[in-house]
Amino acid sequence: MKYDFDRVTDRSNSCSIKYEPSWRGKPADVLPLWVADMDFATPPCVQEALIRRAQHGIFGYSEPDAGYFDVTRKWFENRFNWPVRRDWLTITPGVVTALYIAVRALTEPDDGIVIQQPVYYPFESSVKKIGRQLLVNELVYSDGRYSIDFNDFEEKIKQAKMFIMCNPHNPVGRVWNRDELVRMGEICLRHGVTVIADEIHEDFIFSGNRHLVFAALSQDFEDITVTCTSPSKTFNLAGLLHANIFIANKMLREKFKEEYARCGLSQPGIMGITACKAAYEDGADWLEQLLDYLAGNMSLLKTYLSDHIPQIKFIEPEGTYLAWLDFNELGIPAQKLDETLTHKGKLWLSAGYTFGQGGTGFERMNVACPRSVLQNALERLKNVQYV
Repeated sequence: MKYDFDRVTDRSNSCSIKYEPSWRGKPADVLPLWVADMDFATPPCVQEALIRRAQHGIFGYSEPDAGYFDVTRKWFENRFNWPVRRDWLTITPGVVTALYIAVRALTEPDDGIVIQQPVYYPFESSVKKIGRQLLVNELVYSDGRYSIDFNDFEEKIKQAKMFIMCNPHNPVGRVWNRDELVRMGEICLRHGVTVIADEIHEDFIFSGNRHLVFAALSQDFEDITVTCTSPSKTFNLAGLLHANIFIANKMLREKFKEEYARCGLSQPGIMGITACKAAYEDGADWLEQLLDYLAGNMSLLKTYLSDHIPQIKFIEPEGTYLAWLDFNELGIPAQKLDETLTHKGKLWLSAGYTFGQGGTGFERMNVACPRSVLQNALERLKNVQYV
């Protein structure tokens, strides 16, 4: 079956935060390519499963059955050669929820936590809001690519109890390779640091790259890691509030679950269970076609910028559907750049400075949209008067 990713769906008046600009003080006619949800309908297998469940008509307290775990295990084993076990699994309303729980459960007040900026901004907020010490291992940007300063990484890890890893990395698009992951892991082991691995974008990998689950690289790494995953990005299910968190180490898992219980949450929602099971069982072909379409969108963006706006540099992504764009050559202050794009270009992107100091002068663009929408965005970008 061929899926239609060119179809434009009207998302206005659907309680979508992406398509309600007035909620965040944006112009009504702005084109939203900011928050990381897709403008593609979830696959038919998921829609059909949800409809069948809705027709059942009873939505009482729920727990995933054995079939749920079987299809989830197969997904990770087939795609990542990672044989997860059922007792490792805790379902939370989302990866960010799990991140906050892990910080509270596995660190103490004023403990150091390392993050690698520019990075997804809830990493920083989870550290600061819970009263831990933020330690930034700034990624190194050179020749259009990001890498890790390992000397600085180890110095920061020496002061830390936890490292929050982002792989694939949001927003810079790196998919850390084996050597990089092993080197980070060995440093964390050497200094007794727990790793929270946010791998939510693991299914979005472009040709020539491979996602390696950090915890699957060695039993030692598995023993220090909380692995955060979700079908929400892959199948556009964020509104169903469902994430699969895997913790092999029993002591870490029990601490995590104890803190989770303090949140007053217990059973996951039945619709999240239903959607995840259907997606992992029958959604692989849809995903493969989606990856081809996203690669085409990235190629269009790269070519268009090179041909029409060469001052804006395209950072070649290895994974995710988020393009990281370097506007620094234009010489515009970061705040003014974002305001210019919003009010003159009528484009709603994610301001790079929100991802940390290293994101100053950058913008993040979500290209998980029909190609006609992306083409519209590119034309708006070209027509902006930046001075």
